[in-house]
Amino acid sequence: MPAFLFFLLLLTVSFAVIFYLVKPTKTEIAVQRRLQTIRVAHEDEGEAPITILKEEGYSANPGISEIVRQIPGAKETLDLIGQAGRGWPVSAFMGIVGISMLITASITSFFLPNVLPLLAGIVAGCLPYIYLLILRERRLRRCDQLLPEAIDLMARGLRAGHALPAVLEMVGDEIAEPLGAEFESLHEEQTLGLPLREAVMNMVSRVPRDDMRFLATAILLQKETGGNLAVILDKTAVVARERERLRGQLRIYTAQGRITGWILCVMPFLMFGLLSILNWNTEKVLFTDHLGKIAVYIGMGFMACGILAIRHIVNVKV
Repeated sequence: MPAFLFFLLLLTVSFAVIFYLVKPTKTEIAVQRRLQTIRVAHEDEGEAPITILKEEGYSANPGISEIVRQIPGAKETLDLIGQAGRGWPVSAFMGIVGISMLITASITSFFLPNVLPLLAGIVAGCLPYIYLLILRERRLRRCDQLLPEAIDLMARGLRAGHALPAVLEMVGDEIAEPLGAEFESLHEEQTLGLPLREAVMNMVSRVPRDDMRFLATAILLQKETGGNLAVILDKTAVVARERERLRGQLRIYTAQGRITGWILCVMPFLMFGLLSILNWNTEKVLFTDHLGKIAVYIGMGFMACGILAIRHIVNVKV
């Protein structure tokens, strides 16, 4: 083979190998397409720009998100949705609340006088928030149960020689939901460049419990002053485990009071509904007679006071 042909063949093979090695992968192609879409959308004034930034959760539409952000209580609602472990947009949630209030007030206005339809609408609007509070409490209680195990795993990982970011990733992979997802978010935020203090405080805002604050204090204190973090975590795990045991005992001791409170809250409305079904004239006097209206308002006021008193009795701080 002539030297020229051999050199040409070698050059062709070399270029083919280089082209194969520098060819963009599917992930790189997808990223480039995404960036190109963002660039085109930003240049087109008639179309809302697409962003790769993390959405705040108010709404998928930037215009609606800016409006919802200005509504009083929107930030607190967003935090409540996040703490309940749901990804609902605040705009959709508030829309459901508003529709529930309007429908309930409209229906009850046909058979309830004066301001009672308005009160019924307010109660209906509070029901979605009550549902969120129940979900939040269940999720945070589950986090309290899993946190001692997570702290023990962190201490064992540090003793084995792993760095703190690797330990956080390990906890996120090994611990069950919902606490594992919180540690995964903590690790991702720190990996993306967020300072450890801000990442830890973000996790505390998502899980606002005393045990999680103890853990955050231990991590940040060790980072600023030094010391053996594994020993500190051992002490923190003992405290968290004892607090969880004490909370379980208190739930047992206060079970009778809580059940009594639920019965006293539900029974008047249940009896009102049953008597209304049997004979509406029996309950009609409460809404037609002047003394009956006064009795309804006084009764609702006493019920509210009773609910607050029972809650104060059974809600023992640990």
